[in-house]
Amino acid sequence: MKLNQATRLAIWSIVELASRPGEQVPVNEIAQIYGISQHHLAKVLRTPSRAGIVGSTRGPGGGCEFTGNANRLTLYDIVQLFEGDREEEEAPEAPSTPVAAEVARVLAEIDRITTATLRSVTLQTIIRNAERKEERRKAAENLEPVDAMTERS
Repeated sequence: MKLNQATRLAIWSIVELASRPGEQVPVNEIAQIYGISQHHLAKVLRTPSRAGIVGSTRGPGGGCEFTGNANRLTLYDIVQLFEGDREEEEAPEAPSTPVAAEVARVLAEIDRITTATLRSVTLQTIIRNAERKEERRKAAENLEPVDAMTERS
């Protein structure tokens, strides 16, 4: 499934904010992390702000803060803000051939699986997975063999 750019930016930004609870994060910092325009990101974040997921404070020391519930907010919730309700999309007329009917069935199944996956992944799940991977990476760095030349010194 291809999400529009604003949806992807919102997901990245909201998860980044949710991973830093209680912290005011400047928009330019998030924009730098993801290599995107600060102006465009500010426009994108207006939508989750209106939905009560992100709060923003202007001025020095200001920025954005996650105000939602990372344990309950799913990727589907964010996608729905930008892409609309995928389940309410109007179905086309019934296909006229057996092949077209089978294609329609497969596509409907893909949509059902995608929606179920998006509904099952909370922001907290993503944050926990990222933290675990970082812990494993750090542990692996500490277990790397020491250079033989360094050992002789």
